[in-house]
Amino acid sequence: MQSSSKLPRWLTLGLAIPIVILNGWVLLQFVRYFQPLVSIFIAASVLAFVLDYPIRFLQGRGVQRTFATIVVLVVSLVILAAIATTLVPRIVEQLNELANILPVWIDSGNKQLQAFQDWASTQQFQANFSQLATTILDKLSSQLQNFSGKLFGFAVDTIGSIVNILLTIVLTFYLILNGERVWDGIFLWFPAYVGKEVRESLREDFQNYFIGQVTLATLLGVLITLVFLALKVPLSLLFGLVIGFYALFPFGTGIGIIIVSLLVALNDFGLGLEVLAIAVGIDQFNYNFIAPRILSKFTGLNPVWVVISLWVGAKLLGVLGLLIAIPLASFIKSIADSLREGRFLELENIDAETVDVGAKAV
Repeated sequence: MQSSSKLPRWLTLGLAIPIVILNGWVLLQFVRYFQPLVSIFIAASVLAFVLDYPIRFLQGRGVQRTFATIVVLVVSLVILAAIATTLVPRIVEQLNELANILPVWIDSGNKQLQAFQDWASTQQFQANFSQLATTILDKLSSQLQNFSGKLFGFAVDTIGSIVNILLTIVLTFYLILNGERVWDGIFLWFPAYVGKEVRESLREDFQNYFIGQVTLATLLGVLITLVFLALKVPLSLLFGLVIGFYALFPFGTGIGIIIVSLLVALNDFGLGLEVLAIAVGIDQFNYNFIAPRILSKFTGLNPVWVVISLWVGAKLLGVLGLLIAIPLASFIKSIADSLREGRFLELENIDAETVDVGAKAV
């Protein structure tokens, strides 16, 4: 029987593509059937990846891993509790305030546009902005409501109950303590030279991305919130956190800035322009001076693959899928690059030579 290595390339691809599509469909059915357990497991795995970084830092300072794990988890829970008791009530309050004043702001925006329309008419500009503006405002309002509904739906489905919260925390704790043995058991099914390379790539892509992206989003959100408070922008905390949240996703920062600027401009056009300019300036500083230092080790992706991976992630797991789509796509790219460059073949030869040397020594 002819080996797969001797098959024509077009035939190999033709056989592989239907198998990949079938596996993708099976994965989708699996994820849908076992929701929200899949989301809880993925969320716990992501938290374990992120929290492993400070744990290893403490280990490097001579702290025992079990004690370092307890310290990091306790500190994390204290921070979450502080956020839940201080920021969350304020955010909910500002969300309710936004829902109440949004119709007033939309009416104000229409009046400003009508004033601009009247001025344009006196200057003999033949342009009708009213209908276009009404369409844009209606779209913006519906998209905001749709996004808020999906966000709260994700929170309810994934961590909306005490049981799910406790399950996520407990699972995270066990993954941190016993994660090495879990991964060891998984990678025993792979050849040693493959398992080592895949494991290192998986850890590096996920840890580098999440730590870097969360750090950048946090810095951006805090800086913009402080500037908004100084400028006395309405709903400063909510708008700053919205931009920081969107910054967790590729291309998200610009979307968040535009949404916030448009909302502020409805109430005060001049302040909206000011918010836009300042937010873009802070984002560019973050992107050009801070991001290269934090994300320098992260494998870059072509923007086309970024968009596709985000779409697939959102299709499978919603907001959680958006969070893990990029590091997972980067991991797949790393493995594909290693295959193309013959990295696994080199490791296989090294592993075989090591075995031969050991056999001769015996």
